[in-house]
Amino acid sequence: MRLIAVGDNVVDFYDDRQEMFPGGNAVNVSVFWKRYGADEVSYIGIVGSDEEGDHIINSLKMENIDVSRVRRVIGPSGEAVVALDEHGDRKFVGSNKGGVQKYVKLNFTEEELEFISTFSLLYTSVYSHLEKELPLLQKYIDISFDFSTKYDDDYLELVCPYVKYSIFSGGNLTKEECEALITRVHKAGTPNVIVTRGSEGSLFSDSRQIYEQGVVETDVVDTLGAGDTFVAVFLKEYLLHANAQEAMKKGSAAAAETCRRFGAFGHGKKRGKKIEIC
Repeated sequence: MRLIAVGDNVVDFYDDRQEMFPGGNAVNVSVFWKRYGADEVSYIGIVGSDEEGDHIINSLKMENIDVSRVRRVIGPSGEAVVALDEHGDRKFVGSNKGGVQKYVKLNFTEEELEFISTFSLLYTSVYSHLEKELPLLQKYIDISFDFSTKYDDDYLELVCPYVKYSIFSGGNLTKEECEALITRVHKAGTPNVIVTRGSEGSLFSDSRQIYEQGVVETDVVDTLGAGDTFVAVFLKEYLLHANAQEAMKKGSAAAAETCRRFGAFGHGKKRGKKIEIC
């Protein structure tokens, strides 16, 4: 199976540890796809020309991710400042708003679109600013799209018609609110909907049935990246076997493993400076 992630990347800077970890939804999903058995995984994104960008690229290479089509742009890479509460839940307390990704966007050549078409599924997110490219990309590949907590009707109508899998963070929603959101997303045009709910587990709807999965109990060090882990493993397993409940079970177990370490997928690097909090 060949899978491709396109879009956002950051370093997550843990102020109390003075340590940075590579991350971002698209980067995290690419790594977890590869770690959990995908044959080939590629990542396309825009990375700055700094030490942080080098660390993102080098970490992906160490995970055997193809980064040959990553763009390097002069300027700072995306950075987020992370704090943890007493339960290990991560909180973002500052960022540089994507660094160079604020000023330039991804464009795709015909050759690159043909390359993308050779994969089974593309993953991207609300943080990747590819909404205007979705109608084009959808002609070449099935798309999974992470909305995070962006639930407004206008945005759903903009994105949902072009994606096969819509993904949401619903930790702040009741189960009834999650089910109402799922109904809205189906009506907007997406046949498959995933809602991660933090400690409440997850929901998945294939337009016919809603499946539910609880969390796997573990000793939590850091929840950063747990949702991306669940999504990556679920999508891979569902594509391979079309068994929703089993895919959710495997995704939940993998997410629990992620919670046992700092950073989304490790590769921490000490750094002696703190980014400006905005």
